[in-house]
Amino acid sequence: MRPLARHLNFHVTAFAVLLAFAAPLAAQDEEVPGAPPEMPTPSPDVDAAAPEPEGGRRSLDQLFAELAQPEQMGWQRIEDAIWIEWSRSGSAPMDLLLKQGREALEREEYDLAIEHLTALTDHAPEFAEGYNARATAFFQLEMYGLALEDIRRTLELNPRHFAALTGLAVIMETMGEEARALSAYQEVLKIHPHRPNVKEAVERLEFTVMGKRI
Repeated sequence: MRPLARHLNFHVTAFAVLLAFAAPLAAQDEEVPGAPPEMPTPSPDVDAAAPEPEGGRRSLDQLFAELAQPEQMGWQRIEDAIWIEWSRSGSAPMDLLLKQGREALEREEYDLAIEHLTALTDHAPEFAEGYNARATAFFQLEMYGLALEDIRRTLELNPRHFAALTGLAVIMETMGEEARALSAYQEVLKIHPHRPNVKEAVERLEFTVMGKRI
């Protein structure tokens, strides 16, 4: 088995339990008290039509290898390059739907975002970013079951999607599932050790989860 295949299978297996737990919620929109935390979204500057980086376009495997380096000082530039790659559907009309959906998210027009992104997922069902962006819209409307279903589909298509994994952790924590949230955050750090606020979330939840076990 090639190294990449082993990597992808590891993450699919790692989240089988979490996503199995989340699956029953996909058919309903549970209301969870309190304001929802912020869901991770790409920078508004990310554009699938962005120019190629100096030195040529690097593969996602190269970018993730660089991102995983503990002392990586240029991780933000690498993360942006990954978002650019993820945002390329291979179709100009589909890229436009993603752009329109993201812009609606930025304006907090979540129903409109869902319209654009549903059109995208209908016409490009193998394009992970459509599901990931729509999950954010569903989350903001507190439609957690639908958000979890879109996260599940995102991770099926793109197991290294650190933003979708972070979103899964946020929803689990919102629902009071601290142990599952901790597991999800820990997986994020294996892929993206520089992800903002994730280390703090792991430390906070480790304290909470260990206290409950004691």
